[in-house]
Amino acid sequence: MFIPAILVTIVTFPGIIVHELAHQLFCRWFKIPVFEVCYFRIGNPAGYVIHEVPQKYHQSLFISIGPFIINTLLAFIIGFPAALQFKFDSASFSDYFLVYLAVSIGAHAFPSVGDAGSLWKSVMNAENKNWFIKLITVPAVGVIYLGAIGSFFWLDIIYGMGVGVGLPYALIEMLV
Repeated sequence: MFIPAILVTIVTFPGIIVHELAHQLFCRWFKIPVFEVCYFRIGNPAGYVIHEVPQKYHQSLFISIGPFIINTLLAFIIGFPAALQFKFDSASFSDYFLVYLAVSIGAHAFPSVGDAGSLWKSVMNAENKNWFIKLITVPAVGVIYLGAIGSFFWLDIIYGMGVGVGLPYALIEMLV
């Protein structure tokens, strides 16, 4: 079944907004100036954060993977109370809405190809002589690209369902 990417983008817009907020949040934490932010738009990319190039590798790394950290945590936190209600068969409309938010946010946890490109550029520049860092970055960027390819096969939605619904429900099953 083919569903146009633009439709998926529109339906999962809360996840895109959180993804861009996560980039901006890590920029703020590292005191990296942000020049422009677009939290959501109909187009490619669906959102972006334009910021100064970080001077340190760890800053580039965390700004690039920030959405993975923030979106994953938020998807789990939002999905947990809904999963609790589903466990006890007392789910309401608001619980279904929380599941939608959790899956949407979790689905946009993967860094984008643009994030991989930014990380690659900041680490592979001629001034960076640290070969160990470069050696670590190559597989990291490769994994990001694999995630982008996986989104064609719904890996991002599957991940969102896993961290936003499956993981909270499994944890509740273990505890109750």
